[in-house]
Amino acid sequence: DFITKYRTCREQLRLSLGKVDHHEGMSSDDELPPTEMTEFQKSKDDILEDSRKIFEDVRSDFSDTGQILLKFQEWKEKFPDSYCDAYIGLCLPKLLNPVIRAHLISWNPLEQNFVELEEMPWFRAIEEFSDVKNVSRLT
Repeated sequence: DFITKYRTCREQLRLSLGKVDHHEGMSSDDELPPTEMTEFQKSKDDILEDSRKIFEDVRSDFSDTGQILLKFQEWKEKFPDSYCDAYIGLCLPKLLNPVIRAHLISWNPLEQNFVELEEMPWFRAIEEFSDVKNVSRLT
């Protein structure tokens, strides 16, 4: 099987390089050569820098989850019939997807000081918009 062959290959590589301090079952990510780690970090930094530019020329009305949902809330309150007829509840996930993905590009739950999803501003905005607490009380 592929995984067994891969592990055997990595083990042989470690032995040929004289690395005997590897503990079976532990991650071998720290065994990457410094040049590969540098390349990885540079690629990661480039991606993060590019991701910051995605919405730089977009008004906050259309790039901030809270502002977007505020527009839909106003529509819902002023024109409830057309809001309902437009099936906005089904459309919102696709509309918010690019904005949320841009926020999550740098999120890493494996880091020590990562932010929980529930604490992120976009999550709270969606939670307030959907009024989850009131919906759960109705059922």
